[in-house]
Amino acid sequence: MHIRPLPPGPSGPRARAATGAGAGTRLHWWALALPALAFGLLLLLLAGSGEAHAATGEVSGLVQVAEQLLRAVA
Repeated sequence: MHIRPLPPGPSGPRARAATGAGAGTRLHWWALALPALAFGLLLLLLAGSGEAHAATGEVSGLVQVAEQLLRAVA
């Protein structure tokens, strides 16, 4: 059985745009900001876990930061 090779495909800017190569490679600002924010908040949770104030009723620094972030976003 003999298999014929495929003919060469089109090349050039239109062919690259049609296949998606090079199109849409820029990231939106939130694609980097949201994971960085999530990492920072998790890091704060881990760092502040030794100073638990559950019974005292005090608002922790993490809660204050989260409230400020929510006010800034909203």
